[in-house]
Amino acid sequence: MAIEKEHDSSGHPSRVRRLGRVVAGSVSAALLWPRLQLATKAALAAGLAFYIAPFMPGSAADYPYYAPLGALVAMYENVSGSMRQGFQTLVGLAIGIGLAFMLFSLGSPSPLTVAIVMGLGVVLAGLPRIGSGSDWIPTAALLVLLVGGHNPDKFSFGYLVQMGAGVTVGIVVNLLVFPPLHFKAAALSLAELRLALAQQLWDMGKALKESWPPEHEDWSRRSESLADRARSVRAAVQKADASRRANPRRRLHPRDVDEDYSNLRDLERLTFHIQDVTQVLSDVIWSTDTPFVIPDAHAEPLAEAMTMVGDVLRAAEEEEPQRRAELVEEADAAVKAFTARVAVEDQAADAPSAVESVLLSLHRMLRVMKSGDGKRQADASSGGAS
Repeated sequence: MAIEKEHDSSGHPSRVRRLGRVVAGSVSAALLWPRLQLATKAALAAGLAFYIAPFMPGSAADYPYYAPLGALVAMYENVSGSMRQGFQTLVGLAIGIGLAFMLFSLGSPSPLTVAIVMGLGVVLAGLPRIGSGSDWIPTAALLVLLVGGHNPDKFSFGYLVQMGAGVTVGIVVNLLVFPPLHFKAAALSLAELRLALAQQLWDMGKALKESWPPEHEDWSRRSESLADRARSVRAAVQKADASRRANPRRRLHPRDVDEDYSNLRDLERLTFHIQDVTQVLSDVIWSTDTPFVIPDAHAEPLAEAMTMVGDVLRAAEEEEPQRRAELVEEADAAVKAFTARVAVEDQAADAPSAVESVLLSLHRMLRVMKSGDGKRQADASSGGAS
């Protein structure tokens, strides 16, 4: 009961739960809106492409249904992706059409020619740097071979022109109609991981204060979930980085994506160290073949040190820079003082302590945090000077 009261007074669990719910809700909204926005733009691009399709030159006007297909192909979640995917698709179509024309010398379509076209198409789909266009090589070749009939020139021209028109419309729509910037989702993902790591440290600190084996053991099974979260955050930051390329809105909504990558690398290192502490404590508590222990006299101060490091992580989201710096110094002093205490105290020869391993990980975590704060302060100073 005393433990619960102490934690409630500090506000750690309830506070982080509220923050977690807010962050989770914001992430869900951030992920839902881009999908609706993409669907709206895809519908607009397909409609515009189909509208202009009859105005294409020559025989291309006879194949208007390929224009909206091209628009859909080019509608990607970011502008640079639209350009890349649209270009790769057209390259794949051109290669497939060329393949079909080479094989028309074999005569009318037959099971043999279709097999040859598909086989060569799959081989050519393995060309490097062709990306999404690889899937269109055998598709285009098959369509020209089977749908083109006795007039493959007309069909091939119409097919390629209409797809090109649709791709162009898709790229233009994605470029001009609120081209997406995925900065918010990246920032929220970074915050969510930071709070999850802080919660893990608090929960492990709480477990050290309980009678062993602790009643609460869910923290011991979070190692993989923390790694999964770190991978998801990296994907979100990379997505944000890709969304700013060739995007005119990035001038109106500037963001230092390099700092996001720096924060991500720091959080990945922290995740590694926290996973290590999780494994050490799990082995000490539950593994029968682990000779290491946490001496009773060291459980309380070790728990306090872990809680203070968790506070530093939480402060990165909630506190002012000055307060964050104070918390870092307090946690660093506590870890160093406890390390010095452990170094001079006698240890039982038949029961080696695992405290040193945990303290080393805490020291490394604080070094990562201090390094990150130092880089941010240096960047802020250089920005102000310029």
